[in-house]
Amino acid sequence: MCGIAVVHDPAGPDPALGLRMLDRIAHRGPDGRGTREVGPTWLGHVRLSIVDLDAGDQPLPSGDGHWAVVNGEIYNHERLREVSPRDFRTDSDSEAALAAAISDDPDALGELRGMYAFAVAHDDGDLVVARDPVGVKPLYWVRLGPVTLFASEIRAFDAEHRHRVEEFPPGHRWTPTSGLRRFRELHVAGAELADRVDAATRLRDTLELAVRRRMMADVPIGVFLSGGLDSSLVAAIMARHRDDAHGPVHSFAAGTVGSSDLAAAQRVADHLGLEHHERVYDADEVVAVLPEVVRSIESYEPSLVRSAVPNYLLSETTARTVKVVLTGEGADELFAGYAHYRDIDEADLRAELVRNVSGLHHLNLQRCDRVTMAFGLEARVPFLDRDVVNLAARVPIGWLLPGEHGEEKALLREAFEGWLPHDLLWRPKEQFGDGSGTADVMAQRVAELVPESDWAERRVGSLPPPRSREELAYQRMFAERLDGVPAGLLGRFATG
Repeated sequence: MCGIAVVHDPAGPDPALGLRMLDRIAHRGPDGRGTREVGPTWLGHVRLSIVDLDAGDQPLPSGDGHWAVVNGEIYNHERLREVSPRDFRTDSDSEAALAAAISDDPDALGELRGMYAFAVAHDDGDLVVARDPVGVKPLYWVRLGPVTLFASEIRAFDAEHRHRVEEFPPGHRWTPTSGLRRFRELHVAGAELADRVDAATRLRDTLELAVRRRMMADVPIGVFLSGGLDSSLVAAIMARHRDDAHGPVHSFAAGTVGSSDLAAAQRVADHLGLEHHERVYDADEVVAVLPEVVRSIESYEPSLVRSAVPNYLLSETTARTVKVVLTGEGADELFAGYAHYRDIDEADLRAELVRNVSGLHHLNLQRCDRVTMAFGLEARVPFLDRDVVNLAARVPIGWLLPGEHGEEKALLREAFEGWLPHDLLWRPKEQFGDGSGTADVMAQRVAELVPESDWAERRVGSLPPPRSREELAYQRMFAERLDGVPAGLLGRFATG
């Protein structure tokens, strides 16, 4: 996990511009820093060391004139090494991304399994930029005629370029000659599953493999544990497949005193034998970190901010112990876990789920990436593994509707019967901000941030009109550093 900055200019890149961009995302890579001018392209990289600690510095050379900067992890890099005709120079998983980018096989990029955004440049002017199909790892770009800039976060770009920032689309690649092209769809069609018991078995096996892939690391790993279904299942799988060489599985929970998340997480951790850590905070801490949370997640959408605050405080605590955490992100969008899905007609639900999974890259995944990387912490999302996503799309839509007792994600619970105490396995869904107690705290204190008298003059710079005093407060924090960002970049919920 890292941060990248790229300046491509046929007339010659400006290293000073690249360094300014890299400086603004230095928090993403506290373990190392590297730059290189490769023909018309300047490459910058800040490193968080997780795999191949000794030989994984970047920009990473191929030996034949190519250099790569990679943000993310390639989980199947060992298998790709076995079938590649190239001789690999390091044990870094990033070298698999480099090999795929310069391969003559048009399907090579689509074979990468993981989360990634990367650029591979050559002295002759060739450049390949690509982003994973889910968009787990962020990537933004600015097109200025012949000059093209890329970076891991919006804040990297100079203020004069901010109004031109676009999100680089997931599942696409770009070169100066061929432009922007899709290399892989997020969803792959398959026959609908016919047997519910078989579907539950396949789901358990597929998620188990996805978690095991994401336990790949040369450093200790942990899990964000809210005590809800999704994170508890990830923790249960990690506990079964723990590698003694890496020590115990660390779990981390956050909330206010007496919150339901803290109590449930402690019970799950005790049941699984995890080494558990808590971050307990109060209203004053929530209000104090709000400005930095908003700037970190690069969004002012209220529900995103509410969930980001406990994640931000939790990440600060977690980064003192581990460099990698697994999370339960994506499960609700795949398996219709949110309450509002109950109001959607069955005939329309599949399309809504596909739309929501496809839009995670500028909502929950953006929040997840930013709050963790603010502290040099890598978050991995096993529910958004390619195989899990495609299997979920084959589950009959009727099986995703609430069960006879009103519980959501019943099939997922059935798949892991016996892995957790029954009451925890069937614990009702709570939003993270609610279960942690943060939403109540923020509702009580938001009036302090925006007096009623401010509501009459509520426009903030170029941002859309806020829909509440709470949103107005967050817009003001956002505009302090990111005013001028195009509204369309902020996602459909932030722009109404």
